[in-house]
Amino acid sequence: GPLKPEITITYIAVSAIFLNSGLSLKTEELTSALMHVKLHLFVQIFTLVFFPTAIWVFLQLLSITPINEWLLKGLQTVGCMPPPVSSAVILTKAVGGNEAAAIFNSAFGSFLGIVITPLLLLLFLGSSSSVPFTSIFSQLFMTVVVPLIIGQIVRRYIKDWLERKKPPFGAISSCVLLMIIYTTFCDTFANPNIDLDKFSLIIIVLIIFSVQMSFMFLTFLFSTRNNSTFTPADTVAIVFCSTHKSLTLGKSADKLV
Repeated sequence: GPLKPEITITYIAVSAIFLNSGLSLKTEELTSALMHVKLHLFVQIFTLVFFPTAIWVFLQLLSITPINEWLLKGLQTVGCMPPPVSSAVILTKAVGGNEAAAIFNSAFGSFLGIVITPLLLLLFLGSSSSVPFTSIFSQLFMTVVVPLIIGQIVRRYIKDWLERKKPPFGAISSCVLLMIIYTTFCDTFANPNIDLDKFSLIIIVLIIFSVQMSFMFLTFLFSTRNNSTFTPADTVAIVFCSTHKSLTLGKSADKLV
């Protein structure tokens, strides 16, 4: 369509988010987040092990219902995706969470997903195919790592100005996220090949909402238990990064199933 989501979202919007984060975050915060191994392990294990396994068990129960089979396969496919590239970072930033930790897990999880996601799809759906590792890797590197580094370099020269003027980085990120959501929905429902009955569509929306809320509550409980060493800001990053899914690999994954 005229919005060209394959360009405006895949490259421009995502790059803008990480350039924004590179400008707003102190280098010390990024360095500190890099060493927070316990948090990273929690997020990646929950996202790439617990999440897809729990979804598979749940779908075994739903398989006896009249819900469209391909919707259920789509739900399992989403469950196998890595952490989101951009949305978790924006949401974490918006509520004062550990943005640096969210950035690291979004980037690391996305690169990890290039290898792990196809294996999960093979395990849970029995589908296998070649994944364009090189193109996806280069896309992630150019839209995540490069803008973040550029933002950090530019910040070193305009740090005083940024601290004095305090640009609305949060509002900018929120607007970009809104644009991503809008164009993604437009692109999806503009597809003439979509043929879904209203019952299945409504039910799957309710299921996704229920699963999302349940997993967010579960990660909140785990990260705030008495013997936990996570701070409230860490908990925010954990809740959003562990329970949200990236569609960076979505276009390749839909060919697998």
